[in-house]
Amino acid sequence: MNGSDLRPASIEDAIHVDEIGIETGLYGGFRLKTNYQPIYQRVGRSLLPVAVEGLVAPYRDGVVVDSRAFFEKVPATDRLFVESLCRCLHLRNHHNVRVPSLRLYFNYDPRANADLDATLREIRTMAGCLVEIGLDPRLLVCEITEAIALDEFTLVAVAEIMRALGIRIAVGNFGAGRSTYERIARILPDIVKVDGDLFRSLCRDPAAARLFGPLVQTIRRTGAEVLAEGIETPAQLRIAVDAKVDLLQGHLLGRPALAGTIFREEALPLDRLLSSNGDNVIHLFG
Repeated sequence: MNGSDLRPASIEDAIHVDEIGIETGLYGGFRLKTNYQPIYQRVGRSLLPVAVEGLVAPYRDGVVVDSRAFFEKVPATDRLFVESLCRCLHLRNHHNVRVPSLRLYFNYDPRANADLDATLREIRTMAGCLVEIGLDPRLLVCEITEAIALDEFTLVAVAEIMRALGIRIAVGNFGAGRSTYERIARILPDIVKVDGDLFRSLCRDPAAARLFGPLVQTIRRTGAEVLAEGIETPAQLRIAVDAKVDLLQGHLLGRPALAGTIFREEALPLDRLLSSNGDNVIHLFG
């Protein structure tokens, strides 16, 4: 991919709707689709689905490709357009989950939004999209994903503007790079997502795993909820539950699934998950 000549004239020109209402985006020979991964909250001995995270799935010639590899090839001049396109797809496909009460997490990458004026234009476009599709902004969670921010002032401004719209703020990748207590103090997020690689690393060492509970409580004292992501095994789930995290996410609980996949609203039985071998879990998409 060599430049913005690959880019359609507008977001609307890039979006295509199929016969059942699923929206996809076209960019540079790729078809961009929305994946949703469920997020859970513990209620007694069950895990209740309370949100989904929108994740892009790039396809080329009908075959899915790695999303990180795709984004690395997007020229800098097109990053904001592609980020905006993906965000728009996640918002517009949310109704296809057919559970209107589920919150929707969407990503915000500071590398693509370093210019404040461009960011403000993007937020106004997004606000207009919300009005158009009738999606309540109070259902949205903006996750600031990239550990290395080009401009902390821009991040703070974005957080304030999003809150004014009614959107909640999450800080992702906590414990990686510059996603630290300093960033929490600046942005004052509603939710902190502990970096999945950090969490799994802690889980591999029993002595380190004992530090996870105090870490969770320290974050919660800032007023933020804590989300443990990257849960892949029953042992990791037990560590997260014992640490009393507020929200849980990972392949053990539910893998990402394409927009339009049937979503079952049933709670997951915690005891069954904890005693499973990791391959007999009831998934909510299917």
